[in-house]
Amino acid sequence: MALVIGACGTLVLISLGLWQLQRLAWKEEIIAQIEEMATSAPVLIPDAANESEHEYLPVRASGVWQLGEAHVLTSVKGEGPGYRIIAPFRIADGRRILVDRGFVLETAKNARRPVGGAEISGHLVWPNEVDSFTPDPDLDANIWFARDVAQLAQTLDTEPVMMVVARSSSLGGPRPIPANVALPNNHLSYAIQWFGMAAVWAAMTLLYIQKSRPSAASKDTP
Repeated sequence: MALVIGACGTLVLISLGLWQLQRLAWKEEIIAQIEEMATSAPVLIPDAANESEHEYLPVRASGVWQLGEAHVLTSVKGEGPGYRIIAPFRIADGRRILVDRGFVLETAKNARRPVGGAEISGHLVWPNEVDSFTPDPDLDANIWFARDVAQLAQTLDTEPVMMVVARSSSLGGPRPIPANVALPNNHLSYAIQWFGMAAVWAAMTLLYIQKSRPSAASKDTP
């Protein structure tokens, strides 16, 4: 019975390790596709931009900065606490989108930003920054704790589409923080853990079976 349980447990753990290796191959393919897309020449923003098809798509746009901003609390290494400035931007075809203009220090939270027409380029993003621990934004103080595209779009009256600026013709504005296209890929470490657990389970099973066998001395005892 112990052998059956041990064998079944080992097989289950090995299968979980193999599943993680399959996930690793899938994730590496996704990362390669995103990296290829993210380094291609920027294009105009698609008419129906969406997360599943266009995340990290390099884009460019001509348009005009609109009134209103949202200030997302953040911190930059070597610079300290500050805010990402999210502003509405009306592109040439009349659509209004969200634009992450970049970073300013806390002292520049309410400073005047360059307005008027601009040429901008960057990447489309739908940041996954909201979880059950994320506080609601303080709308009175205009302090947000995450780039929640849907809520920001509702507040600033734009489409739920966000471009993170890499380059802008507007001088003297926030410092752009280009989108980071790196995706987490921990499947290899997970696979190693499952295979390690399988080896331990198999070893413990063999040790238990060995200790459970009657010794030669006990067999000879009348």
